Amino acid sequence: MAAFGGVRWVTRTLVAAPNPGAWRSLCTSAVAQAASRSQGEDVRVEGAFPVTMLPGDGVGPELMHAVKEVFKAASVPVEFQEHHLSEVQNMASEEKLEQVLSSMKENKVAIIGKIHTPMEYKGELASYDMRLRRKLDLFANVVHVKSLPGYKTRHNNLDLVIIREQTEGEYSSLEHESARGVIECLKIVTRTKSQRIAKFAFDYATKKGRGKVTAVHKANIMKLGDGLFLQCCEEVAELYPKIKFETMIIDNCCMQLVQNPYQFDVLVMPNLYGNIIDNLAAGLVGGAGVVPGESYSAEYAVFETGARHPFAQAVGRNIANPTAMLLSASNMLRHLNLEHHSNTIADAVKKVIKVGKVRTRDMGGYSTTTDFIKSVIGHLHPYGG
Repeated sequence: MAAFGGVRWVTRTLVAAPNPGAWRSLCTSAVAQAASRSQGEDVRVEGAFPVTMLPGDGVGPELMHAVKEVFKAASVPVEFQEHHLSEVQNMASEEKLEQVLSSMKENKVAIIGKIHTPMEYKGELASYDMRLRRKLDLFANVVHVKSLPGYKTRHNNLDLVIIREQTEGEYSSLEHESARGVIECLKIVTRTKSQRIAKFAFDYATKKGRGKVTAVHKANIMKLGDGLFLQCCEEVAELYPKIKFETMIIDNCCMQLVQNPYQFDVLVMPNLYGNIIDNLAAGLVGGAGVVPGESYSAEYAVFETGARHPFAQAVGRNIANPTAMLLSASNMLRHLNLEHHSNTIADAVKKVIKVGKVRTRDMGGYSTTTDFIKSVIGHLHPYGG
């Protein structure tokens, strides 16, 4: 797996540093960078894994607080370098974007909240969130949609993965008014990026022991654009004869996911379709509050919620569900080869849900975010903290 494996290789290199001196040498430039930041930021902890944290908008800061509290209770050897980038809180500028990029490029790993994109046009078509992903070439978004034991939904025991190309397609930010009252919005599809995401999907399926990949498209209408994407998927599929390959039109895929989601294993698709399917599939297992997500380039890994919603109406009310962010943080720890800490946190979160005594409002309960965090921390203790 070229891209997927590349990210893991970087992590293993850091973990495998033969002695503390080697680890310190790897982090020298990061230490210098941290020293030049504002005094409000945390001092680097020697021996801890440096991770960039971007709380984002809406309930993002509250969810990040949950992560920090649980990590502290579980004695996780991670040091967060926190940055703020927001278009709705007047905390967005080229300087801030470069600071975030510098930190993420240095650390290779980040955990981020939703950076809300205003609908108003203010002279720049590409949002800061889109620009961040493009500059890091975070081409593959992975959302693992899995039912949580003890929480019943219309469909139970679901286990499927959605892989989305997120650097081109409808999100290319190429729009213009060609004539008065006529707007052209360009969708960009390239062979290189279509082949890359297809290969990522098949490599992922191979690595995770999954047996089928479904390419989702609209090539019956967009014969050239989606036609190229589909052709690339078909070409890559021939290199993986042990993995079953299917294709499905996007509208039919939406219906099939609602009627019989068990037929799917790994789905790969262009940008906009992936955004829609991520949210639809999250709804099948409980909503945006319970599904983790992650994005990869050849060098970087970013962990986030699977369905990106700021949930602005819940800000300050202590009702946000931290499940998705905590599970994403657990996945981040696994990426860092901190398997014990990853399993400890994921198991604690799942036990809280399975027991069912503490549930936030989106899961039909009345517990607060604080209640949920305390319960998760309480379930860490059997593992020795």
